[in-house]
Amino acid sequence: MSAVTGSTPAQADPTRTGTESIDLADPEFWKLPASARAAAFAELRKLPAPRYFTEKPAAGRRPEKGFHALVRHADVVEASRTPSVFISGPGVTTPEPARWVRALFGDSMVNLDDPRHAQLRRIISRAFTPRLLARAEDDIRRVAAALVDDVAARRPDDFVTAVAAELPFQVICNMMGIPEEPRRSILDQVNHASEHTGVDRPLRSRIRIPGRGLRALARMQGMVADLGRDRRSHPADDLISALVTADVDGRHLTGRELGAFFSLLLVAGVETTRNALTHGLKLLSDHPDQRDLLLSDLDRYLGGAVDEIIRHSTPIIQFRRTLAADHDLNGTRLAEGDKVVLFFGSANRDEAVFADPDAFDITRTPNPHLGFGGGGPHYCLGAHLARQEMKVLYRELFTRLPGLRSVGEAELIPSNFDNRVKSLRFTFDPS
Repeated sequence: MSAVTGSTPAQADPTRTGTESIDLADPEFWKLPASARAAAFAELRKLPAPRYFTEKPAAGRRPEKGFHALVRHADVVEASRTPSVFISGPGVTTPEPARWVRALFGDSMVNLDDPRHAQLRRIISRAFTPRLLARAEDDIRRVAAALVDDVAARRPDDFVTAVAAELPFQVICNMMGIPEEPRRSILDQVNHASEHTGVDRPLRSRIRIPGRGLRALARMQGMVADLGRDRRSHPADDLISALVTADVDGRHLTGRELGAFFSLLLVAGVETTRNALTHGLKLLSDHPDQRDLLLSDLDRYLGGAVDEIIRHSTPIIQFRRTLAADHDLNGTRLAEGDKVVLFFGSANRDEAVFADPDAFDITRTPNPHLGFGGGGPHYCLGAHLARQEMKVLYRELFTRLPGLRSVGEAELIPSNFDNRVKSLRFTFDPS
């Protein structure tokens, strides 16, 4: 059933005039400049109902029905906070994960529904004790200071590899209790596992890269499972020990669940924070008035700047859900089995919620952005950690490196999933 009652996805809808050339299911759309994509979403938000897009099946996969694009803030929030109807179990990524991949590697929490999702989330939430979180915040300050020491001494060119990727990776490894020796190997596995997840890749890579990515994921999960077995016998004061020795309703994380959770932390937590940190430096460099305002009173403006960076750059572009029952979504009738895609970046530019939504304004208040999801059970577990990492690192950078700024344009990787930055040149004034 179409989003518009009484029509079908293949039928032309006269209300779509001016938007027919927009195709969110076409990889070519995600290669357009960011400004062109933002303008397209602005047009889609004007439609009276979510538009339906037909997907072309990937090679060797069954045809997809397509999806209804949820581009308004209210629609994304309602779908996020009605998990009994908008379920995640069939898969939240595009394309949905193959059954054999899920059977082999285990299910990521993002692809689970209650009661299993709630059970795993309780185990993980209880492992994040006040003591562990306090130690993590101390560690963020220590790692950030060391990174800025290194930048001041070496003056590297690329902000992504020298700073933005290192902070969340080191913090997560320290929190989990990953020994120093395998960290470089694990980071290599993360890079291989997430390599070419965008849309700009040649046919040859489309055939070869997935195998490399799965092998990298298997190696990474194997390393963590081995650590989990060791910690179960010899627990330490770290997150892995807490997860594998927990007793929540008689349950702790199994080796496979631990590997899936660690993969989620690294691929999601490291990637998203890395991209947000990098976009933030570019935004503050491109808006010197906002940079000057921030530096005039870091204590006053830093929290708002972080939230505005997350709103404006929206590190995760989309997640999908499947209808478990017929549902009326703000006046739009959706049918059981329908697919919807939640476009967080579009929701974060919704004119009905944000005044002058394309502007970058670190004083914006309120700022109910959906950069960590639209609420509900899948709201990002790492939201507080990511905010702390960004605030601490920006304070270190702008306090100790006068004139810190990006140079030229960021090298972006076209993707319909995350707002990914490959590299960004940067500089600062001699001390």
